[in-house]
Amino acid sequence: MNYFITGAAGFLGSALANRLVAEGHHVRGLDDLSTGDPAKLSPDIFFTRGDVNDRPKLWSMLQDIDCIFHLAARVSVPESILYPRDYNQVNVGGTVTLMEAARDVGIKRLVFASSGAVYGNQKTASLKEDAEPKPRSPYAVSKLSAEYYIRSIGALANVDTVCLRIFNAYGPGQHIPAAHAPVIPSFLRQALRNGTIVINGDGGQTRDYVYLEDVVNAMISAATTPKIDNMVFNIGSGQETSIKNLLKAVLDVTGGHPQVVHNNKADGGVRHMRADINLAANKLNYKPSMDLETGLRLTLEREQSLNNSRQNES
Repeated sequence: MNYFITGAAGFLGSALANRLVAEGHHVRGLDDLSTGDPAKLSPDIFFTRGDVNDRPKLWSMLQDIDCIFHLAARVSVPESILYPRDYNQVNVGGTVTLMEAARDVGIKRLVFASSGAVYGNQKTASLKEDAEPKPRSPYAVSKLSAEYYIRSIGALANVDTVCLRIFNAYGPGQHIPAAHAPVIPSFLRQALRNGTIVINGDGGQTRDYVYLEDVVNAMISAATTPKIDNMVFNIGSGQETSIKNLLKAVLDVTGGHPQVVHNNKADGGVRHMRADINLAANKLNYKPSMDLETGLRLTLEREQSLNNSRQNES
């Protein structure tokens, strides 16, 4: 098949693109490289640097494409609070531009990487797709808005659409920005360096951490499974882990002795999150296979292997 991936050089996009070409598919990728790294991509991928709001470029790259994976987005919750207009422009505006191009070219299916953040605070920790979304940040609002645009334009234009609400994905190659780094790569790095780990709130807040390869499996299944048009699926591990227990697992894996600082005045975010993955299991045959401890070990081993390779090359 011929696939097109926005955000192809990012954390999820590069893993997906490389898997698809390894399985014999043709892949075209677009990324503005604000956080992505094209060096991660197989040379068999036709990669172009560009903006998801560039409709003429999208038109040219979408010719003869069977399915689009839309992963391009700005993804930091704290950053979105500071720059909501930018998040709207990329995450919502870019999505609408892409859907216009998909409609005009005649694309048959689009798979969208949404976020579990759209749920916000709910009465129960286990989150089902039919729960009323209560987004708490501009990032979450932008993802929910993109879902509505995708589903409405898709229905009007006869484009099959599938939205995957991905929870806290982690794994090798995750970008670590200078500010507001994702929790798992940040904890691993600080533990290895015996640095400082800051826990916001009391550490009792829970999240659903899902390994990269399990997410890639779900995305590929969403691209090929029949009769799932206009559906939304949770993609997580189905398990909730508190920040305190995550820290313990990181220390067990790394053997590190970082200084742990509790910032009790800071907002720890949504209190509890766990993906109910029954719908994805039934419709996509989705079965997450990676437990957290094994996933942390694999992440650490592969990151250390990559670092050694870079040092040898230099």
